[in-house]
Parts: sequence; C-alpha cells; structure tokens
Amino acid sequence: MNVVLYSTHCHNCKSLKLKLNEKNIDFVEVNDIEIMTEKGFMQAPMLEVDGLAMNYKAACAWLSEV
Repeated sequence: MNVVLYSTHCHNCKSLKLKLNEKNIDFVEVNDIEIMTEKGFMQAPMLEVDGLAMNYKAACAWLSEV
C-alpha cells in the first residue's frame, strides 16, 4: 500500500498524521504546496492511498475501516 499525506501542519493535518501513526500505517509526508497545487489539491490535508486522493473527512472514514 502506497500512502502519501499532503500536509501544511494545520490542526487537521496533525490529527490525520496521528491517526496514521496510531494505525501503524507507513506513509510519506509531503509539505510542498507547489506539488499539492500541481495535483489539483485546494485544501489540506489530503491523503493519497494507491493513487486515490481523499480529503480529511474521507481519510478519517477510510482509517476507521482499516
């Protein structure tokens, strides 16, 4: 599973990072706003799992199922 967290270190970003760590999910954190913009992301955090991008709410729902 390839997991990427796109983060600006906001409250929700930190929360999602904590949830990923609690579930022992390996992930890469990207903090480059230019990369996020190139991907079309207009908000943070965004979580990408095997190419599927999710906003904070969808990412939390996904994590509750893992």
